[in-house]
Amino acid sequence: MTKTTLIADADAENRGLMCGALQTLAYRISEAEDAMEALDYLQTHEPDLVIADARLPGISGIELLRKVRGEHPATIVILLTAFATVPEAVETMRMGAHDYLTKPVDIDNLMPTVRRLLAHFQHPSDDGALKRRIGFDNILGRSRDLLAVLDQATRAARTTSTVLIQGETGTGKELLARGIHSHSPRSEKPFVTINCAAIPKDLLESELFGHVKGAFTGALMDRKGQIEAASGGTLFLDEIGEMPPELQVKLLRLLQGGEIQKVGAAGSTSVDVRVIAATHRDLFDMAQRGAFREDLYYRLNVIPLTLPSLRERREDIPELVEFFFDRSCRKHGRVHLKLPEFLMDRFIAYRWPGNVREMENVIERIVVLTPETEVGIDDLPPVLRPEPTLVEMIGLDLPPKGINLGGVERELLLQALEACDWNQATVARYLGLTRKTLIYRMHKYDLVQRPALRAMQDQSQVLAIA
Repeated sequence: MTKTTLIADADAENRGLMCGALQTLAYRISEAEDAMEALDYLQTHEPDLVIADARLPGISGIELLRKVRGEHPATIVILLTAFATVPEAVETMRMGAHDYLTKPVDIDNLMPTVRRLLAHFQHPSDDGALKRRIGFDNILGRSRDLLAVLDQATRAARTTSTVLIQGETGTGKELLARGIHSHSPRSEKPFVTINCAAIPKDLLESELFGHVKGAFTGALMDRKGQIEAASGGTLFLDEIGEMPPELQVKLLRLLQGGEIQKVGAAGSTSVDVRVIAATHRDLFDMAQRGAFREDLYYRLNVIPLTLPSLRERREDIPELVEFFFDRSCRKHGRVHLKLPEFLMDRFIAYRWPGNVREMENVIERIVVLTPETEVGIDDLPPVLRPEPTLVEMIGLDLPPKGINLGGVERELLLQALEACDWNQATVARYLGLTRKTLIYRMHKYDLVQRPALRAMQDQSQVLAIA
């Protein structure tokens, strides 16, 4: 299928260069000299790709990016910048661009970039991960890890299979469960939630399975449990890792045979219910240690979904901050309150141990307590006030099972070399090393550029695109 592309750049020569390259791939190209012309085009067209100079005359490319994000969420945006600096690259990605290129544009770099973005976000046979998010739009974000989970969740929703959602506290496990239910053939039936950690142990069995009259003191009549209440629909068991062992046996019976036994009942009751469970704990580790029934774990773990933490998808933070800030301003009647752009780095650098839930609360606190019409440094909570360090901006997050330090150093060197086009002097300055030390470490990890091989690979990529 022919892809439509809008190129917005005041430099006619640069536009012509890109048009010529993309037209060889049978792309349908439209051009704009400034952002206003681009906006006129976007009012009547839905392009697959927008390539825009970040410094367009009049309204900037950044402002154009905001418009595209808001009105054409499925459109891919590549921003062009004349300055290959880390801050500007961070800024473009933070604002929601899918990628950036430096000017003058290197066609050998443009072609594989376009091909990669279109292949990832708009796969022709499946409409792309973004378009499969219908019904999950209450989960904000465009990061690759999040979209992969939503893609799996969409596929799982079409079945009746048991789903186990894992993720840290505050990552949106219940939102994902509700999205799966709304996607499923059971969407018109009940969605019933039980928090296994919030109900006292001596009441949880009756709450889940129900009881018959006289089963215990105070049981004056038969009572349905939440499992029966969810009949035909979905039962969401939040914090399943907190379920007492004696109830785990009864839940296993439900998953194995679709039967429950009410408290005090002599026989079983058949039920038709889909189970979605969630936990912030490592259930596999608990099962290995005997803290959770191993047979129940495998019954629950038919379709495992793991929601990434907020620090694992930092590129989604600006969108989340803007959403919660705007919503909180409307909620509290502070629609004229402004959040300056320069403060966004503070939100990106913070680790957010409480994830999205913590962010929502922090932003509401800022909106309520800021005395002026613009949020300042002093209005932020103490955890957001320190100037983020370079290491924090990288978003380094050590895995719990340890790492290979040599592997991390090699990957860091390789990324720096590729970002600086293998210019050793530039890389040495970027990494704060002497050139002699850089060369030593390049040889240590066999990081030697092979021009002939690289040229062949680049040529093969171009041929593959064509």
